[in-house]
Amino acid sequence: MEKATFAAGCFWQVEEIFRPLKGVKETIVGYTGGDFPNPTYENVCSGKTGHAEAVEVMYDSAEISYEELIRAFWEGHDPTQLNRQGQDVGAQYRSAIFYYTPEQKKLAEEAKNNLAKSRKYKSPIVTEIVPACEFWKAEDCHQKYLAKRGLSTCPI
Repeated sequence: MEKATFAAGCFWQVEEIFRPLKGVKETIVGYTGGDFPNPTYENVCSGKTGHAEAVEVMYDSAEISYEELIRAFWEGHDPTQLNRQGQDVGAQYRSAIFYYTPEQKKLAEEAKNNLAKSRKYKSPIVTEIVPACEFWKAEDCHQKYLAKRGLSTCPI
């Protein structure tokens, strides 16, 4: 099993980018990238902890590659929106890839550069590529939130 962590807006929606993919064995929503110990949803929503809502993805690299996860990440959100996705606004909704190994960093940076060169977006890509740090699991009520409600996307 390998681990990857991504942030791309509300973690309920981000989890649904990865959860159904063949080779993804587990998804955990939580908080990372901040400096506040043991944050809660309310703490993170305040915008004062520095954390991003993120999804930790446990995957079998024999079934799905890190590159495929990154591709799903790019396709699942708008990486040109700084500190927001849609109606969700704040640094906790930033676009970020948290890497665990030098290889993950290299692959993430290459993918970001290739996407920028493709000119798919008119605006610059603002996705952070940063070292993984402590990941705090979100409260149980947030785990598989949309799936528990029979939804695949957040209702607006």
